[in-house]
Amino acid sequence: MNDITIKNRLETTIPLGVYGKQPVPSQGASFGSMLSEAIDGTDRLRKTADTAISDFASGKETDIHKTMIAMEKASISFKLMMQVRNKVIAAYQEIMRTQV
Repeated sequence: MNDITIKNRLETTIPLGVYGKQPVPSQGASFGSMLSEAIDGTDRLRKTADTAISDFASGKETDIHKTMIAMEKASISFKLMMQVRNKVIAAYQEIMRTQV
């Protein structure tokens, strides 16, 4: 008789390949390196948006949709970074308020 567990239920309802692999924790990736990569990605999107705006303004690019999409990607990425910053500052302040 098979044991009915949550894992058995998930394996039967979720096709293998979608969630079949367990996430492998990255070895050696520190929070600092992850944060640095995220900041670099946000900066890269900002530069891409700036280039798209310049190309659209100069007439090199006529598709406004591509320009708007690049701007929105940069905007969303920046907003996400600001939220992460706010959470880090809130966590720091919470730690500093902790009585030892």
